[in-house]
Amino acid sequence: MPKPLHETICEKTVFEMLFKKYSKDLHNFLYYKFGERLNPKDKVQDAFIKLWENCAKVSSDKAKSFLFTTANNLMLNEAAHQKVVLKHQKLPQKSETKETPHYKLEEKEYGEKIERALSKLTEAQRVAFLMNRVEGKRFKEIAALLDISTKAVEKRIYGALKVLRKDIKGL
Repeated sequence: MPKPLHETICEKTVFEMLFKKYSKDLHNFLYYKFGERLNPKDKVQDAFIKLWENCAKVSSDKAKSFLFTTANNLMLNEAAHQKVVLKHQKLPQKSETKETPHYKLEEKEYGEKIERALSKLTEAQRVAFLMNRVEGKRFKEIAALLDISTKAVEKRIYGALKVLRKDIKGL
């Protein structure tokens, strides 16, 4: 018996019926064609998500075709992506640097000194200092974000600089 024309895929019961009817067949189709490596279960879910997003545009008699075409295209896109990933993995990686091991060690020690010095700051000083120096925010922006005055921001940052200069003398 044909379905009434007023039923659309956007209705929950119709969509659930389509899912129950086609999800297993769609999974098997993708599994047999592409194997488990490209995760056909995810592509089945993605195909149904796309069907739901386009439910107003797709009639119920075209739903099966839409699902199978969409899922097949998703798998083909994933296969193409995997080829690109493999291609880039095969490229020789440049491991050559002009940095000496001594320079790398000094850089690591410098980073550790900075981390220790930053940990000695009060939370208020550290937040204001990092927002200014790392994120590049101006004093006014920091004041607005922290809901304090610009003078308070200045005091926190200058206090942080004083502590950091004292702790990181040898650098």
